[in-house]
Amino acid sequence: MAVAYLEIDLRLTPKDPWRDVMIAQMGLLGFESFVYSPYGFRAYIPKNDFREKDFLQIDVFDIQGLIIKLETKVIPPQNWNRRWEENFSPTRVGERCVVRTDFHPPEKVEYELVITPKMSFGTGHHETTQMMISFLLDLNLNNKSVLDMGTGTGVLGILAEKKGAKSVLAVDKDPWCVENTQENLELNQCLKSKTELNNTVPLKNTFDMVLANINRNVLLEQISDYGHILVPEGDLLLSGFYFEDLGMIQNACQREGFRFIRNLEKKNWVAAYFTKHE
Repeated sequence: MAVAYLEIDLRLTPKDPWRDVMIAQMGLLGFESFVYSPYGFRAYIPKNDFREKDFLQIDVFDIQGLIIKLETKVIPPQNWNRRWEENFSPTRVGERCVVRTDFHPPEKVEYELVITPKMSFGTGHHETTQMMISFLLDLNLNNKSVLDMGTGTGVLGILAEKKGAKSVLAVDKDPWCVENTQENLELNQCLKSKTELNNTVPLKNTFDMVLANINRNVLLEQISDYGHILVPEGDLLLSGFYFEDLGMIQNACQREGFRFIRNLEKKNWVAAYFTKHE
């Protein structure tokens, strides 16, 4: 069901490195989408999920020398597409992949992902999404079953099917994201993928690959479940956390029988690639 969203327009002085730090902290509070601006960023959360007290207690507000100015407004659901058309531009990941929306002209690349983002995270602009796409571009997905946890727009699952996955289950806890993912699956003619409303890992299934671009706390809670559902030598791709959290993520994965392969880093965000021991 469509819901009203709260937009918080933040101006940071200085902008860097605090913009990305603040985005990470707000992501833990349920903010779903972020749009960079020349002076900071705009953040979006379902209006009924916003807790002002928790928001004002995040650590960034205590940074000495950092000036934060903000304005808030309620965004009716019917206005969201127009706002994305004003802010969304195609994103190229390497030479092989472009993420664009349906109001942009087609581009000649090996993998073109057509995304209408609405209120969902996963436009290709954020560093975590770009790094996850980079991993997928380098891996063989032929005939693999894939779980996309916290799918957002479905962008990673769509690329997985385009790269040859035999099935993709795209899971999200937000009904809006599930609705949006279904629309994007149809836009990209993905017939081997389906989306599901769920806030837990589907433990009755097994998969050859798990994709989880969420946040550090959720990843730490779910890593043991990923170990349960992945087949031996299955691939685990994680993102949504900072470089200083990588050791914590590695330790949690090692306890569950995962082997660390490598990681990517972009503006202090990290994506990490693991495989499961036999």
